[in-house]
Parts: sequence; structure tokens; C-alpha cells
Amino acid sequence: MKHERLKTKDCQGQFLLEAMVALGIIIIGLLSIFAFIGRSLSLNRVVADQLTGSYLAAEGVEVVKNILDGNILRGQPWNSGMGSGNFELDYTSPSLVPDQGRRLSFDGQTGRWGYNAATPTNFSRTVRIRMIDSDEIRVNSIVRWASRGGNYTVDVEDHFYNWRR
Repeated sequence: MKHERLKTKDCQGQFLLEAMVALGIIIIGLLSIFAFIGRSLSLNRVVADQLTGSYLAAEGVEVVKNILDGNILRGQPWNSGMGSGNFELDYTSPSLVPDQGRRLSFDGQTGRWGYNAATPTNFSRTVRIRMIDSDEIRVNSIVRWASRGGNYTVDVEDHFYNWRR
């Protein structure tokens, strides 16, 4: 009987030690989950910005296409008003506007991007036009922004041809 008593007496602090180890494991697990969630949320913002940058770059090419289509509809030469250079264009641009290095703004009421909207953003867009020859124009729409400790760029390129010649 004495032997059993000694065995019980030797294990008195074991429960406290096991509880501390279990609590430590639970705390480490919770901290890992919170770190993962925080990282996921920050990556979500980066991905959303990349998607926005891609759409803004595509819009720059579309604005040039609309100007070229407008020339044809008005019976003008297909590349009327076009010239090589860097330009600032938005969906309201009827013609080429020289690049001034301004940031794009977002109008929350209309959901449209432009240079005259109320809320400036981190995005800037330069539309680079190169006249390859009289029948070809190369357009690069370059969108730049800074987000979450990094600088990002999206460059969309398209070529337009005088298909009516």
C-alpha cells in the first residue's frame, strides 16, 4: 500500500504540466490561423488590384479602338488624328490627350474611371501609340500602381490595321 501512495505523490505536478503544454499548443494553433487569415486578406487586396489594373489597361486599348472606329464612321482616314507618343485617355476621350502623369480617379456614384472624377486612386495609365506604317498602329496600354509594399505594372498590347485599303 505504501508503494501506491508514493506513486500518487510523485505525479502531483503532472496535470499542471500537461495543461500548460496543451494550452501552448492551442495558442500556437490559434495564432497560426489568425496569421493565415491576415495574409489571405492582404493577398485578396493584391489580387483585386491586379484585376482592376488589367481591366484599366484593356480599357485604354478600347478607347483607341473607339477613336479609330469613329474616324471610319465619319468618313475620315482610319488613322486621322493619330500620332506616335504617350497619351492619357479615358472613356470620354474623343481624341488623343498628351500624357501628363496624372493618376486615374474613380467616381463611386457612376462606377466609372477617369481623370476628372472625385476620388483619386493609386492607378495611373499611359497609352503608348506607335505608327508602324500607314496601315498599322501598335498600341500599348500601361497601368501602374503601388499596393501592399510593391509596385505593379500591366501592359496590354494590340495592333490595329487599315483593313479597308
